[in-house]
Amino acid sequence: MGVVNITPDSFSDGGRYYERDAAIAHARRLAEEGAHIIDIGGESTRHGSAPVTPDEELARILPVIQALGDLCVSVDTRRPAVMQAALDAGASMINDVQALQAPDALAAVRAAQCAVCLMHMKGEPATMQREPHYDDVVREVKAFLQTRVAAAEAAGIARERIVVDPGFGFGKTAAHNLTLLGRLAELAELGVPLLVGLSRKSTIGRLTGRPAEERLAGSLAVALIAVQRGATILRVHDVKETRDTLAVWQALIGT
Repeated sequence: MGVVNITPDSFSDGGRYYERDAAIAHARRLAEEGAHIIDIGGESTRHGSAPVTPDEELARILPVIQALGDLCVSVDTRRPAVMQAALDAGASMINDVQALQAPDALAAVRAAQCAVCLMHMKGEPATMQREPHYDDVVREVKAFLQTRVAAAEAAGIARERIVVDPGFGFGKTAAHNLTLLGRLAELAELGVPLLVGLSRKSTIGRLTGRPAEERLAGSLAVALIAVQRGATILRVHDVKETRDTLAVWQALIGT
């Protein structure tokens, strides 16, 4: 899954693909590099980010979705109205940091037959990193995701449409993130595809001392660890390099 942030303030590439043509060109470049899914977002959910209006979010993403009708497009949004409009425009997947908890979110995707990603987030983007606490982060994240999968199924969303994401960095310290990564196999026990998004995140910066634009090596390391421990989908900024890393590993395990 290749990341396209159509925002002025995302943590890694905010503003770089804010213009329609730049976003479309970047999405096509990621697809050419081997991304199976293009994840488009019109609202930053980094720590401390301010929300945008649904109209502004739609104005950012709809022209890009419409221009990428030949690709598998995921839309990173937490608003039911945006979900519905994105699906009507041709999106194939809804990637929701709030796991379809908003009123009408389940209904917005039920009839579309799209894929859905249910993510764990503790708190809201503006406040989620203010001393988050867990007694057992893996157990609590797993229980939440299990509950949301059950809610989606009860609402009429078939299990084969569902993906889960532990939400690295969303209301979690670097220590929480490392614990989740180390015990990722426990989340794979949920029996649905597992998405991991650690690319360029602050945990890698904490470990390496590198700014976001210099976290490629760390991102490749965590991507490989994630796949080895059960991840099915990797949400990344650097598609070509990630695919090369996995190709070498897959060649080795195939011998």
